[in-house]
Amino acid sequence: MNRPKIICLCGSTKFKEEYLDLTRSFSMSGHIVLSVGCFSHADGIELTEEQKAMLDELHLRKIDISDEVFIINKGGYIGKSTQNEIDYAFEQGKEVWFLEPSKMDWS
Repeated sequence: MNRPKIICLCGSTKFKEEYLDLTRSFSMSGHIVLSVGCFSHADGIELTEEQKAMLDELHLRKIDISDEVFIINKGGYIGKSTQNEIDYAFEQGKEVWFLEPSKMDWS
């Protein structure tokens, strides 16, 4: 068996169900899935600015070790943190996929 593809999920933490569904789907297809550390929006977890900055930095490191990045942009929603992750992924030459067609142009 070849090395499994590593896919990093990015998107708002309000999309918890989509994260869980995609984690299951990609895992059952034989991929390694990297996801968020907590679902602060969906679970109503209040993060300090320091915690948010630390989690954002950890997520960039997850992008670094991934082969591909999958953006959970339900309803076309892409927040500031997700936009930063998309920009970073493109800068690193990662293949980026979207749950829904994106209106943004990153060419």
